[in-house]
Amino acid sequence: MRARTAERPQKWGNPFTYFVALLFIGLCVAPVLYIVLGGFRTNAQISTSPAGLPEPWVAGNYLDVLGSVTFWGEFANSLVVALASTVGTVVLGLMVSFVLARYDFRFKGAMYSLFAAGLMFPMVIAITPLYIVVKNLGLVDNLLGVIVPQIAFGLPTTVIILVPFLRAIPREIEEAAAIDGTGRLGFFFRMVVPLSRPGVVTVGILGFIGSWNNYVLPLYVLNSQANFTLPLGVQAFSSQYSVDTAKVLAFTSLAMLPAMAFFAAFEKKIVGGLTGAVKG
Repeated sequence: MRARTAERPQKWGNPFTYFVALLFIGLCVAPVLYIVLGGFRTNAQISTSPAGLPEPWVAGNYLDVLGSVTFWGEFANSLVVALASTVGTVVLGLMVSFVLARYDFRFKGAMYSLFAAGLMFPMVIAITPLYIVVKNLGLVDNLLGVIVPQIAFGLPTTVIILVPFLRAIPREIEEAAAIDGTGRLGFFFRMVVPLSRPGVVTVGILGFIGSWNNYVLPLYVLNSQANFTLPLGVQAFSSQYSVDTAKVLAFTSLAMLPAMAFFAAFEKKIVGGLTGAVKG
């Protein structure tokens, strides 16, 4: 048996590329670290050394926020809005994508182009007419007034990502299922949903994070603090405790922690899902 030839040493890339990458990483991570570490400091420490490390470490700010009924109420509102928006976007988006990917009908291309155009139409531009519609529906200061528009504005991204997954499912599988007596709905639930799971997980994660961090729509729709989501809660808390910078930083850290943890836990699935969409 021949001895293996020595593997070639891995070549390092351009140092300038690594420098630029580290610079961008630093710009993204530094503000987050400042906020998180600032919550472990006192106001005196922040005033004396704004960029310093906690000395000593103080956990009282985080404990006060975690013991607040207001924080957990806003956390529950954000969770309800995020879960409902994500489920609605994924379910409706998967159904629409299945039709666009597997069937031929009149104006199919126009409908797909309409969803694609939705990617270039951010919610901020439509916030005024959107508020009028929500008001006419009687959903002002109601969590449904946030959930329904978020589902509508999340559908374009969902459709664009899922359509390639569903197009990649071989026609032979559908024909074999039809021969076995499986109808269209049976094929959809038994074959399409499991095979498109990477794309479904991807759009679900993106939808959850986008909903959790949404600020503009809740700002216009929600009036009472009992219905506030966490982004609005951060603003209200910052106004109420404007002189207590350390506690504000602790509240902000806890508000953004769930979305960050969710993204970190499913980062590989997001990348894999988007890669599959591109290949499809």
